[in-house]
Amino acid sequence: MINDNYERQNVKNQKCTIAILVPVLLLVSVSSLFAQDHSSSPAEKTYSLLPGLDTQLIDKAADPCVDFFQYACGNFGKLYPIPSDRSGLGIGSIIYEYTENVLRVMLEKAAASAANRTPNEQKIGDFYASCMDAAAIDKKGLTPFQEDLDLIAALKTKDDLPSLLAHFQLINVNAFLGFGEQQDFKDARKQIAVADQGGLGLPERDFYFRQGEVAEKTRVQYVQHILNTLKLLGESDALAAADAKKIMALETALAKVSLDVTSRREPSNVYHMMPVSELQALTPNFSWSRFLADAGTPPVGELNVTVPDFFKGLNALLAATDLETIKTYLRWQLVNSTDGTVLPKAFDDEQFDFNRHKLAGQPEQRARWKRCVDATDGAIGEALGQVYVAQEFPPSSKQATLQMVHDIEAAMDQDLNTLDWMSPETKARARVKLHAVADKIGYPDHWRDYSRLTIVRGDAFGNAQRAAEFESRRQLNKIGKPVDRGEWGMSPSTVDAYYNSSMNDINFPAGILQAPLYDPNATDAENYGHIGAVVGHELTHGFDDEGRKFDGNGNLQDWWTSGDATKFEEKTDCEVKEYGNFVVTDDVKINGKLTLGENTADNGGLRLAYIAFLADARRKNIDLNANQGGFNAIQQFFLGFGQDWCGETRPEQLRLQAETDEHSARKFRVNGVVQNMLEFGQAFGCKAGQPMMPVNACRVW
Repeated sequence: MINDNYERQNVKNQKCTIAILVPVLLLVSVSSLFAQDHSSSPAEKTYSLLPGLDTQLIDKAADPCVDFFQYACGNFGKLYPIPSDRSGLGIGSIIYEYTENVLRVMLEKAAASAANRTPNEQKIGDFYASCMDAAAIDKKGLTPFQEDLDLIAALKTKDDLPSLLAHFQLINVNAFLGFGEQQDFKDARKQIAVADQGGLGLPERDFYFRQGEVAEKTRVQYVQHILNTLKLLGESDALAAADAKKIMALETALAKVSLDVTSRREPSNVYHMMPVSELQALTPNFSWSRFLADAGTPPVGELNVTVPDFFKGLNALLAATDLETIKTYLRWQLVNSTDGTVLPKAFDDEQFDFNRHKLAGQPEQRARWKRCVDATDGAIGEALGQVYVAQEFPPSSKQATLQMVHDIEAAMDQDLNTLDWMSPETKARARVKLHAVADKIGYPDHWRDYSRLTIVRGDAFGNAQRAAEFESRRQLNKIGKPVDRGEWGMSPSTVDAYYNSSMNDINFPAGILQAPLYDPNATDAENYGHIGAVVGHELTHGFDDEGRKFDGNGNLQDWWTSGDATKFEEKTDCEVKEYGNFVVTDDVKINGKLTLGENTADNGGLRLAYIAFLADARRKNIDLNANQGGFNAIQQFFLGFGQDWCGETRPEQLRLQAETDEHSARKFRVNGVVQNMLEFGQAFGCKAGQPMMPVNACRVW
């Protein structure tokens, strides 16, 4: 993915890591464009789509050769200050806000209960209307939870845990572990079961161990957050304080045996096929036959146990933890895993205070309608997507994007010839993979069937839970079946894009194919700089440090010569060191290893877009030196790219992103790339040695 706070909450954790999806796992190298920032702007503020090149954003007092991000985007914060209910605002956020308003109109119309609604219109309309009825949700209080709370209370022994956790997995409660399906890394034709680490409430395992004043303060705030939630569940002050400490100790023990986010980027670290009997031997205190039966999976003989040491540790932890502590932890996990839109206001406010205010610096909660738009899209995204595409995505946009994709794929084919560090043997195999890439534009060829999903007006909690279970069972039912290569991992209205290593496909939902990223009124130079760089980014992911380990069929297979692999690692090490020196806020630097895949994709993607644009200009006889609005075509291209990332981010969000996200901060997604392209320095008349034209630049692709 390419994320800029283009924040779809239903994106299924499609990141460059091997990602866990709860309760059903999409355990595959899936790389998206944007970093996640689940926030939005005030209800009273309406944004319009910006042009392909917005000269108002340019800070002409800045020197493009010293700080190109400041030059291309320096006025953004003055024109578009961060709203009080966001932790950041950028170009992508504006597209997201615009799309959210479009979806709101659609949902309000669908919610009007007209007799002639289609089945999908009934579902999206009633889901949205139920979510919007905050008074009804508040009036019900914890009544909708009572059945699950009773299941927890009814636990007599730890032997009953597998059945309860199977149910929890189906409704997106990630207590103790994660379970689901994935494509087999070694045979991408197959869907297999997968068991993964899970059960943490903080964003990532290192939050439990990281040293320093900020990290320690976060842990104190987290324990208080647990305490506050337990009190809302009815515990006394003293009991809640004691239980919160026990939960923190339990989660810290889980974190100790969990794999960190950077290590999970290596596919071999999270792929360990074994018979169910071998997993059972790892966890004798947990009955997997009972868990699988109660989860309702197809027959499972073997599965991927992503982190065997985690399950060894989990077994010991379950044995050492008393049943009452386990029950308290399960109550906490149940509430903590539930979306705030279906919770009583006190619980919703408590979730926001820790997760968005304290962790990300967001001053105020988002307007309810925005959160309900996101919740509807997250629950039944293709039902909403059918309506969205029919209204908002003309065939001309699909054709124009597809042509650009083909141009950029041709650019990579051409660029392979220029790589003096790669042998002919590896180049030939790279071309085989390149030519096998599937291009998905706009929306799926076959829409998802929601006919068996029941949505009841006035039952917000039940709708959310039934939708979660519907999706969980849909995915679990794929186990043992051939892979559907036409399936999408994002809804059509999503403002993002991604590459999937096991599918070997690049995916561009309709939502991202809007101005300024794709503007039919912009110059070719601007569009190639904008959406062309996005296309190049996703294509390059197939050949980054993760993607290169999968072949054209999507199988985890080493198709490199050993010498070429060594040279590749030398090239990427340059980027690791380069980005590792960028300071994002205070004393926090970018994690060059965690962000390597995204940084490689940013750099390679812009270069491919540049090559494709030059070929396009030759075909159309475009005069690259002609001045248009004060800039020639090459300068327009780079400004289009720079303005992809215009925006501002609160310090707390910058810190959180640096510690958890595979994407670099927006400033360095611009400067870190252009300083590696000699063509940029030449276009803006930079001198060797200036910050944007260093003597020693990095290049992988």
